[in-house]
Order: sequence, then structure tokens, then C-alpha cells
Amino acid sequence: MGSSIIIGSGRCIPDEVIQNKDFVSQNFYTESYELINQPSEIVIDKFKKITGIEERRYARQDVTSSDLATIAARIALEDSKIDPESLDQIIFAHNYGDVVKHTIQVDAVPSLAARVKHNLGIANPNCTAYDLLFGCPGWLQGIIHSDAFFKAGIAKRIMVIGSETLSRVVDPYDRDSMIFSDGAGVTILEYNADVQNRGIIGCASQSFTKEEAFYIYHGKSNFPEADPKVRFIKMKGRKVYEFALKHVPVAMKSCLDQCNIGIDQLKKVFIHQANEKMDEAIIRELYKLYGLDNIPVDIMPMSIHKLGNSSVATIPTLYDLVAKGDLQCHSLAAGDVILFASVGAGMHINAVAYRV
Repeated sequence: MGSSIIIGSGRCIPDEVIQNKDFVSQNFYTESYELINQPSEIVIDKFKKITGIEERRYARQDVTSSDLATIAARIALEDSKIDPESLDQIIFAHNYGDVVKHTIQVDAVPSLAARVKHNLGIANPNCTAYDLLFGCPGWLQGIIHSDAFFKAGIAKRIMVIGSETLSRVVDPYDRDSMIFSDGAGVTILEYNADVQNRGIIGCASQSFTKEEAFYIYHGKSNFPEADPKVRFIKMKGRKVYEFALKHVPVAMKSCLDQCNIGIDQLKKVFIHQANEKMDEAIIRELYKLYGLDNIPVDIMPMSIHKLGNSSVATIPTLYDLVAKGDLQCHSLAAGDVILFASVGAGMHINAVAYRV
């Protein structure tokens, strides 16, 4: 039995920085369409204390999600040093397709994966390009798909993309609009039959679709006079927080248990950058499942403070930052065991254990 290994990665983080102070002139409304009768400065300060977000990145008006992905894909290909024509699959995880600025309309035909393949100039018809909709855990689900395809003998090299321009689908009258951002992260995986004790060593994936299915959804603006036909990304923040805290640590432990990895062997946790307080709470709950209160200070790299929540792009961009030594105080070494974990619309949860 061989191993599914990451052989290259790349990221595209937009240049436009949107700071919290840029929202000061905005009026915010509740889900009940009532004006939040507090100065915006107070609303923003509370937001920062809860989420940890100080600023986020937005794509230029003439740039789409597939454009960001193409840039990151080229970097990943250069990093992997492979011929693009040797790719067997391109998996593009997203939620909203390409949304042209000021249109709020999703464009996913042709698929974003097909667009990236076209942009890269890949002629090989046996390189299958398709999109994956799985909420924020989409990129990680693409990693799980890749491992399964490798083990089934269907593919040997796969590019997995996570890209989103959430700034195009946020409701400016909703406080949650300050959470979301744009970005793209790409990884290239390869199956190596001769390599042991490296690569993907365990996976876990779950979907909760009873009352949880619509914790994150598309809904009308909070502004009472807004066009009811126009929809924006919405979420029930408290429900999402409680759900994640209850279920994500259990899935993470299940992933580690199936490959006989103890919590003491874990070097890093790359978790979806959704909310600083939530992510910290999830890590605390994970360690509690092992009867531990002491958590290594460097266990969880964070990018949310400066990059916000770019959905499917948060983990692959974070991984690329750490793998290339571009995130202060964090690095990876051969033999390190790391854990990827995510939660999002669906509600979906997944985790992947990986040995560097």
C-alpha cells in the first residue's frame, strides 16, 4: 500500500485590504429587520473580540473566483515541478461559482474546474475537471476524494482547489458580512506506491441534514426595504457555534483514532478559519476528549485575523503559508503529524490526518 502525498501548493490572496474601520459608516440590522441602535464602532469592536478578525481581503472588481484559482494553480504547479498534462483530475471546491462584481448572480457553467483547466492550457482530455459543493469543508472533501480515487486506481495525480469570492454575496446590512473574504488555495496530490508512513493516514466525514441543514443558507437582506428577490449568504451564528463545538472535536478524534495517532503526536491542527473563539473552543474540546487541559501554544496556526473567512480557501491558503515558512512561529518538518478539520454549510464536517 502506497501513500497519497501533497507534492505542491499555492495560494492567491487578493491585494485589497478591508479593515474593520471601513465598516464604521455602515448601518446594521437584525434578522428581524430592526436597526441595531448602537454606534457602528461598538458593533465592530464586539465583532473583533468574538471573531478575532481585524481585516480581510477582497478581490479586484475584474477578478473572479476562477481567476484567483488559476493564479494559485500555476504557483502550485511550479511548486510541484510536474507537467500539467500529467494531471488526472482537477477538483474545484466552491459554493457560489464566479460572481461578477455588482451582479450577485452565480455563474458556474461551464464548471469552474473546466475554466481553470482551460486557463492552464491543459489539452489532455483524460484530465477530468469537476466542481465540488460541500460548504466550507469542500476543499478538504476534495482531498478525501483524491485519496479514495488513488486507492481505487482511478488516478495518480490530482489538483484540489478551494476558491471563493464571498465579498460578492454578503449583505452589507448584516454584521456577519464583516466575517467573509476572498481567496484561493490549491494543492496537488500524487499517489506513490513506494512511499510508506507519509501522506494521508486517516479521514472522517459527516453530514447533518435535519434541522442543521439550514444553519447556513441564502436569504433576504436584513435591510427592511431591500429587494426580496435578491439573496445573500446568511447564517445562524449561535447554532453554527454550538453545532461545531459539539460535533467537530468528536470527528477529529475519530480521525486520529482510526490511524492509532495519539494527541501527543499531533504537531499542528489546520482548522477552517471561521471564528477565532470558535476554533479555540474546538481545540479545547478536542483535548478534553483525551482528558487534557494543557494545549500546546503552537498547535493551531491562524490566518483569520488578517485574511478573514474565505470559506473553502481558508485551510489550503493557511497550509501553504505554513508549508512555505510564511507564517510567523509556525513550520512543518518531515514526520510531523498534522490534522486538517472543517465545518460548514450542510451541515458538513470532515477531518484528515496527514504525516508530512
